[in-house]
Amino acid sequence: MTEALVVSIMIEAMRMAALLAAPMLIGALVVGLIVSIFQAVTQIQEQTLAIIPKMGAMIAVMAILFPWLLTQATTYMAGIFNNLPSYIGW
Repeated sequence: MTEALVVSIMIEAMRMAALLAAPMLIGALVVGLIVSIFQAVTQIQEQTLAIIPKMGAMIAVMAILFPWLLTQATTYMAGIFNNLPSYIGW
């Protein structure tokens, strides 16, 4: 296993982690922005008002996109396991 191969596997793993986390993070960002604007307009500074909608948005996005997320993760891991013999030099 060469250094370049390890680096390419790690880069692909980080790209996959970012790809799988991005939809939930974007959903939380959008909901957080909307809640923050609402709090600024109404001058309500309750912390649970900011956290609960973000958690709900993340759960909703994950529930909606779960088949796609599962397909992406399964495809990535299948590629890793299929290429494992070539990684270790068999």
